[in-house]
Amino acid sequence: MSKPDLSVTAKLINGGVAGLVGVTCVFPIDLAKTRLQNQHGKDIYKGMIDCLMKTARAEGFLGMYRGAAVNLTLVTPEKAIKLAANDFFRQLLMEDGMQRNLKMEMLAGCGAGICQVVVTCPMEMLKIQLQDAGRLAVRQGSTSAHSSSRSYTTGSASAHKRPSASLIAWELLRTQGLAGLYKGLGATLLRDIPFSIIYFPLFANLNNLGVTESTGKASFAHSFMSGCAAGSVAAVAVTPLDVLKTRIQTLKKGLGEDSYSGITDCARKLWIQEGPSALMKGAGCRALVIAPLFGIAQGVYFVGIGERILKCCE
Repeated sequence: MSKPDLSVTAKLINGGVAGLVGVTCVFPIDLAKTRLQNQHGKDIYKGMIDCLMKTARAEGFLGMYRGAAVNLTLVTPEKAIKLAANDFFRQLLMEDGMQRNLKMEMLAGCGAGICQVVVTCPMEMLKIQLQDAGRLAVRQGSTSAHSSSRSYTTGSASAHKRPSASLIAWELLRTQGLAGLYKGLGATLLRDIPFSIIYFPLFANLNNLGVTESTGKASFAHSFMSGCAAGSVAAVAVTPLDVLKTRIQTLKKGLGEDSYSGITDCARKLWIQEGPSALMKGAGCRALVIAPLFGIAQGVYFVGIGERILKCCE
């Protein structure tokens, strides 16, 4: 295996390890974010803590990890693609990968955001259905849960089964083809491209402040904190787009909840019916999810766990 091949493989391993660790740590908060973004007003949950407490009481501890299997399965390729693509575009667009060039860094981030949606869109599509199932059960009650306006299951028997990722994926592929798994692709791109444009240049510049002459790289603690800070800023900045994406990708609606024909229709209805503040639903949760997620990712990436694993395998 050539040196460049080792470098790419190490980046993929780093992204995968970071994604698995990060998702395991913050998934319950991500579940709370999805449920808060999907509810109209505060009819069920008053906030993140209230949501997690009610979820734990009603569904048990494992209920807070609904949909985690999908994330844990797909987060490895997603994070690996995102981080490796950003490095690839940085090297392609900049004469020297270490040279600061804000415009080229933003363009590289844009490329990374575009590449990752191949995995992100279907992953989020399946995850959201599983995460929101508990909210629907509370809101509608068991007797009316099967009468939602846009179900991803068919037949009375399946309506009473706890949804699974494989069942939802199969139903979408059978009825809508591959396009069913990529519903909300436009909204996902609108969220992930600005996120990457903000995150990667901000992280690179923050992390560069901690680079030492002796090692030529930042410490784990500095990389972790840089990832947390950059992730928080980027997450909050694109929260309105994340709310729109969540609403559009939610297939199974509660009684009285709207369906949306697209991004513009969703934004218009949300603004009129719930006010502009609704576009920032789950902003705190997003910051709490993304900060450690990307802090861990960049920490692992810069420590070089992938390189160490490959050395052990030689």
